[in-house]
Amino acid sequence: MSGHEPPPAGGSSASGPVHLRMTVAYDGAGFHGFAENAGVRTVAGDLRVALRTVTGAPVEIACAGRTDTGVHAHGQVISCTLPDGAVLRSDRPALADEPDTDPAALDRLRTSLNALLAPSVVVREVTVADPSFDARFSARARTYRYHVWNSPVPEVFLARTSWWVADPLDRAVLDASAAVLVGEHDFSTFCRRPRGADDVSLVRRVLSAEWSEPEPELLRFTITATAFCHQMVRSIVGLLVAAGRGRRTPDQVREALEARDRSTLPTLAPPQGLTLWQVTY
Repeated sequence: MSGHEPPPAGGSSASGPVHLRMTVAYDGAGFHGFAENAGVRTVAGDLRVALRTVTGAPVEIACAGRTDTGVHAHGQVISCTLPDGAVLRSDRPALADEPDTDPAALDRLRTSLNALLAPSVVVREVTVADPSFDARFSARARTYRYHVWNSPVPEVFLARTSWWVADPLDRAVLDASAAVLVGEHDFSTFCRRPRGADDVSLVRRVLSAEWSEPEPELLRFTITATAFCHQMVRSIVGLLVAAGRGRRTPDQVREALEARDRSTLPTLAPPQGLTLWQVTY
């Protein structure tokens, strides 16, 4: 976390536990992924410390997607419960027709967290959620974006958020190869299987997968699925870029998908081009 001091949270203790949903963005370059891991800096670790500093209470965090080292987020969602006694409400007495949690207190909570966390981590929104809401298990779909800077000359200001590919990429081949992925498939070729979990299903349903060009020389791959497995998007992008370079055909991309053999993949796309963009509930 940065060394900034948070502004006073203000207010009094919450009356009973309060379940929260937060939308969080972060630059993954300085973190060893989202999930806490002893001895290294993680997004969840910074968030947990900041929440405790601001609210005065220990808080456990659930997230929509456990991003890897170097991977970014624009729309990561976390859920957490502030226990009874956490500072949240305002000093102003609540009126009978107002919700128990004052929206102004939520704004102050966000401001206080951002004073501690920004600019590497930013809490974009804080809302009160139903107690049954879980950032991971309540999610219906997740969307990732991957950026490729496709130019003979690298772009210094996009180096932290894109993969520089100097070779020309065939857009028609990229599009045709991406279309192969849509639908429900066994993505064993593209997923790093957890150790000791040979019986875990790697069947996933991809709702959309497409390339776009938001500006000249910048290619964006956007993929939405009901769920993803470990390193799935980076593995897919690595193969699609190989196809765009002329080293695979769309038919060979389909064959790789159907082979369910990870050893057939080319180089894994680097993490800095990947962003968890949005979670759908």
